[in-house]
Amino acid sequence: MAAVAEGRLGAIILTGGASSRMGEDKGALDWAGVRAVDRVAAVAGQAGAEPVITVGLRDYGLPNVAEDPPLGGPVGGVLAGVAALRAAGCARALVLAVDAPTLRAEDLAPLLAAGAPGAVFEGLHLPMAFEIAALPAEAEAGWPIMRLAERAGLRRLACPEDAQARVRGANTPAERAALLAELQARG
Repeated sequence: MAAVAEGRLGAIILTGGASSRMGEDKGALDWAGVRAVDRVAAVAGQAGAEPVITVGLRDYGLPNVAEDPPLGGPVGGVLAGVAALRAAGCARALVLAVDAPTLRAEDLAPLLAAGAPGAVFEGLHLPMAFEIAALPAEAEAGWPIMRLAERAGLRRLACPEDAQARVRGANTPAERAALLAELQARG
């Protein structure tokens, strides 16, 4: 069994997508009185991440870096975020999607406890947690995110069945409606 990863943990919230399937900015959507981006940032903080950085072209009033190149896909966002986390003295990164605002800190616990080099849930692109040093030097914007996970040697963990919808998030209005109903039922 791998040792539990050590070192300062920072979080990257990917906000750079076009939100084409949702039809509006996913980060700014209201989720029971709180913007999606703020819910995701709060969960990152509850999981022990500091700093929490958004990556994308939009300014949500949180620490932000732009992708290079703009709209460079998730891996472009990860690389821009990792550069900012490295500069902040972080050794580990937690990467979250802005479209998963009902995610809970306990949903992230298996990824954070997986040890070096890190982990991602089987069949899902995000969230992922990893040692920054594990990122391959040849990684570049435009890569599929699963190529990044494979080349970094991230373990694939089973996602608890009761967490799958929260972890997958909402890319469409129908997915949002289902998750919002669950969130409101939880109170």
